[in-house]
Amino acid sequence: MANVITPAAPTRSLTTAEIAALALSLAHLGAGPQSVTARRGLRHAFEHLELDDDVIATTLATLTTPLPADVATRARVIADAITDRLVIRLHYRDAGGRITAREVDPVTCLVHREYWYLVGMCRMRRAIRAFRFDRIIAVEPTMIPARPHLAERFLPFQRRKAA
Repeated sequence: MANVITPAAPTRSLTTAEIAALALSLAHLGAGPQSVTARRGLRHAFEHLELDDDVIATTLATLTTPLPADVATRARVIADAITDRLVIRLHYRDAGGRITAREVDPVTCLVHREYWYLVGMCRMRRAIRAFRFDRIIAVEPTMIPARPHLAERFLPFQRRKAA
Protein backbone atom coordinates (compact mmCIF):
# COMPACT_ATOMS: atom_id res chain seq x y z
CA MET A 1 0.00 0.00 0.00
CA ALA A 2 1.46 3.36 -1.05
CA ASN A 3 1.76 6.18 1.41
CA VAL A 4 -0.36 9.13 0.43
CA ILE A 5 0.48 12.57 1.73
CA THR A 6 -2.47 14.89 1.97
CA PRO A 7 -1.30 18.50 1.93
CA ALA A 8 -2.97 21.08 4.10
CA ALA A 9 -5.26 23.54 2.37
CA PRO A 10 -3.40 26.62 1.09
CA THR A 11 -3.31 29.46 3.58
CA ARG A 12 -2.81 32.17 0.97
CA SER A 13 -3.34 32.73 -2.73
CA LEU A 14 -0.48 32.54 -5.17
CA THR A 15 0.98 35.89 -6.14
CA THR A 16 1.00 37.00 -9.77
CA ALA A 17 4.78 36.51 -9.90
CA GLU A 18 4.47 32.97 -8.46
CA ILE A 19 1.81 32.06 -11.03
CA ALA A 20 4.01 33.47 -13.81
CA ALA A 21 7.02 31.44 -12.66
CA LEU A 22 5.01 28.22 -12.36
CA ALA A 23 3.41 28.77 -15.74
CA LEU A 24 6.73 29.41 -17.46
CA SER A 25 8.17 26.28 -15.89
CA LEU A 26 5.26 24.31 -17.32
CA ALA A 27 5.40 26.05 -20.70
CA HIS A 28 8.71 24.63 -21.76
CA LEU A 29 7.85 21.12 -20.63
CA GLY A 30 5.79 20.80 -23.80
CA ALA A 31 3.22 18.01 -23.80
CA GLY A 32 5.26 15.21 -22.18
CA PRO A 33 4.19 13.02 -19.23
CA GLN A 34 5.73 15.33 -16.61
CA SER A 35 3.81 18.29 -17.95
CA VAL A 36 0.48 16.47 -17.69
CA THR A 37 1.03 15.84 -13.99
CA ALA A 38 2.37 19.34 -13.39
CA ARG A 39 -0.58 20.98 -15.17
CA ARG A 40 -3.00 18.87 -13.16
CA GLY A 41 -1.30 20.14 -9.99
CA LEU A 42 -1.50 23.73 -11.19
CA ARG A 43 -5.21 23.31 -12.02
CA HIS A 44 -5.69 21.95 -8.50
CA ALA A 45 -3.96 25.03 -7.06
CA PHE A 46 -6.28 27.24 -9.12
CA GLU A 47 -9.35 25.51 -7.68
CA HIS A 48 -8.67 27.44 -4.47
CA LEU A 49 -8.75 30.80 -6.22
CA GLU A 50 -11.98 32.75 -6.50
CA LEU A 51 -12.64 33.09 -10.22
CA ASP A 52 -15.30 35.73 -10.63
CA ASP A 53 -14.00 36.98 -13.94
CA ASP A 54 -14.07 35.54 -17.48
CA VAL A 55 -10.64 37.05 -18.25
CA ILE A 56 -9.10 35.23 -15.30
CA ALA A 57 -10.86 31.97 -16.20
CA THR A 58 -9.61 32.19 -19.81
CA THR A 59 -6.11 33.04 -18.61
CA LEU A 60 -5.99 30.05 -16.29
CA ALA A 61 -7.20 27.75 -19.08
CA THR A 62 -4.35 29.05 -21.27
CA LEU A 63 -1.86 28.46 -18.44
CA THR A 64 -2.77 24.81 -18.23
CA THR A 65 -2.75 24.09 -21.99
CA PRO A 66 0.53 22.86 -23.54
CA LEU A 67 2.30 25.22 -25.92
CA PRO A 68 3.03 24.09 -29.50
CA ALA A 69 6.46 22.41 -29.71
CA ASP A 70 8.20 25.29 -31.52
CA VAL A 71 6.86 27.86 -29.05
CA ALA A 72 7.81 25.60 -26.11
CA THR A 73 11.37 25.47 -27.45
CA ARG A 74 11.54 29.28 -27.54
CA ALA A 75 9.99 29.39 -24.04
CA ARG A 76 12.82 27.16 -22.79
CA VAL A 77 15.45 29.61 -24.12
CA ILE A 78 13.55 32.51 -22.53
CA ALA A 79 13.23 30.69 -19.19
CA ASP A 80 16.95 29.91 -19.16
CA ALA A 81 17.76 33.57 -19.88
CA ILE A 82 15.51 34.74 -17.04
CA THR A 83 17.15 32.26 -14.65
CA ASP A 84 20.67 33.09 -15.79
CA ARG A 85 19.92 36.85 -15.96
CA LEU A 86 21.16 37.16 -19.54
CA VAL A 87 19.97 39.37 -22.38
CA ILE A 88 18.19 37.63 -25.25
CA ARG A 89 17.92 38.66 -28.88
CA LEU A 90 14.40 38.41 -30.28
CA HIS A 91 13.27 38.43 -33.87
CA TYR A 92 9.77 39.78 -33.40
CA ARG A 93 6.80 40.40 -35.68
CA ASP A 94 4.62 43.19 -34.26
CA ALA A 95 0.84 43.50 -34.70
CA GLY A 96 1.40 45.43 -37.94
CA GLY A 97 3.57 42.65 -39.41
CA ARG A 98 6.88 44.54 -39.11
CA ILE A 99 9.83 42.38 -38.10
CA THR A 100 12.53 43.74 -35.82
CA ALA A 101 15.51 42.30 -33.99
CA ARG A 102 15.59 43.42 -30.37
CA GLU A 103 17.83 42.85 -27.40
CA VAL A 104 15.74 42.36 -24.27
CA ASP A 105 16.55 42.06 -20.58
CA PRO A 106 13.96 39.35 -19.79
CA VAL A 107 12.07 39.91 -16.54
CA THR A 108 9.24 37.38 -16.46
CA CYS A 109 6.59 35.67 -18.52
CA LEU A 110 2.87 35.80 -18.06
CA VAL A 111 -0.38 34.73 -19.61
CA HIS A 112 -3.29 37.05 -20.30
CA ARG A 113 -6.42 35.60 -21.82
CA GLU A 114 -5.30 33.21 -24.55
CA TYR A 115 -1.77 34.57 -25.05
CA TRP A 116 1.62 34.07 -23.45
CA TYR A 117 3.91 37.11 -23.10
CA LEU A 118 7.55 37.75 -22.35
CA VAL A 119 7.86 40.88 -20.23
CA GLY A 120 11.24 42.55 -20.46
CA MET A 121 13.20 45.75 -20.82
CA CYS A 122 13.54 46.35 -24.56
CA ARG A 123 16.92 47.95 -25.19
CA MET A 124 15.76 49.29 -28.57
CA ARG A 125 12.74 51.12 -27.07
CA ARG A 126 14.44 51.72 -23.70
CA ALA A 127 11.22 50.74 -21.98
CA ILE A 128 9.45 47.73 -20.54
CA ARG A 129 7.55 45.79 -23.20
CA ALA A 130 5.38 42.68 -23.39
CA PHE A 131 6.17 40.43 -26.37
CA ARG A 132 3.55 37.88 -27.41
CA PHE A 133 5.08 34.41 -27.67
CA ASP A 134 3.26 33.63 -30.91
CA ARG A 135 4.85 36.71 -32.53
CA ILE A 136 8.40 35.80 -31.50
CA ILE A 137 9.89 34.32 -34.66
CA ALA A 138 13.21 33.36 -33.07
CA VAL A 139 15.04 33.88 -29.81
CA GLU A 140 18.80 33.69 -29.32
CA PRO A 141 20.65 33.56 -26.02
CA THR A 142 23.52 35.99 -25.49
CA MET A 143 26.27 36.15 -22.91
CA ILE A 144 25.39 39.77 -22.05
CA PRO A 145 24.36 40.19 -18.39
CA ALA A 146 20.82 41.56 -18.03
CA ARG A 147 20.12 44.41 -15.65
CA PRO A 148 18.13 43.29 -12.60
CA HIS A 149 14.41 44.13 -12.57
CA LEU A 150 11.78 43.03 -10.04
CA ALA A 151 9.05 41.06 -11.81
CA GLU A 152 6.34 42.44 -9.54
CA ARG A 153 6.93 45.95 -10.91
CA PHE A 154 6.47 44.91 -14.53
CA LEU A 155 3.39 42.71 -14.66
CA PRO A 156 1.09 44.82 -16.83
CA PHE A 157 -2.10 42.81 -16.50
CA GLN A 158 -2.30 42.40 -12.75
CA ARG A 159 -5.00 44.20 -10.88
CA ARG A 160 -3.79 47.13 -8.86
CA LYS A 161 -5.07 47.74 -5.36
CA ALA A 162 -6.95 51.00 -4.95
CA ALA A 163 -5.02 53.66 -3.07
